[in-house]
Amino acid sequence: MLLGTLRCGTALVRAPPVRAELRCALMELRRRCLAEFLGTFFLCFAGIAAILGNTPQVGAASGLVGIALAHGLALSIAVNAFGGISGAHFNPAVTIGCLTTGRIAPGAAGGYVLSQLAGATAAAGVCRVIFPAASVAATTLGLPQPAPWATPGVVLLAEFVMTFLLVTAIYGTAIDERGRAVKIGGFGIGLTVTFDILAGGPVTGASMNPARSFGPALEMMHWSGHWMYWVAPIAGACAAALLYEHVLLKEN
Repeated sequence: MLLGTLRCGTALVRAPPVRAELRCALMELRRRCLAEFLGTFFLCFAGIAAILGNTPQVGAASGLVGIALAHGLALSIAVNAFGGISGAHFNPAVTIGCLTTGRIAPGAAGGYVLSQLAGATAAAGVCRVIFPAASVAATTLGLPQPAPWATPGVVLLAEFVMTFLLVTAIYGTAIDERGRAVKIGGFGIGLTVTFDILAGGPVTGASMNPARSFGPALEMMHWSGHWMYWVAPIAGACAAALLYEHVLLKEN
């Protein structure tokens, strides 16, 4: 039987042509999903740990600014570390937004989302082990939650707007070739998360990311209002992706 030889990354795969192509595609998807797992872990570990560190039981005093910077810096580093492998989504809302504009295939999008949820859950689990139980209980393991006065409408609107801004920044700095030429993708995206948390953290907890909410919620089995942290970010991401893709992006 005629064998095909394909190069998958640095490895040569010898197999029947169709099988070799499938194996190569699966190997590539595994690499991309691992990058999504690790990048989401970066973001969620830093963010959750910063919140837990600001409890009286631990004693840090960085406040909202420190929490915002922890999320933003971790995301900036993760984007620069893994962007060349997976595109650096680290957020189911971003992945679904890219899916709506045809920038990722449905199968790959499913793998990305599962990897992101796993990375967020792993980060939440590690933080739960590291920090005192009283800190975990006081903050519900760093779970983004609305202020007592914030109605569901306020939460949905705020999370929609913050995620819209985030995905617009992603498109403008990491997808649009005009923005990529400036080479500030990771920095620009991280700063957007930082200012979103400074602006919206006291209102909704500033999740902007279903995975960021899912990890602590699963660890603590706390699902009150969880649906809002899926619906609003996904809607905001899709709106931003469609607007940028079809209105702002320069046609070839």
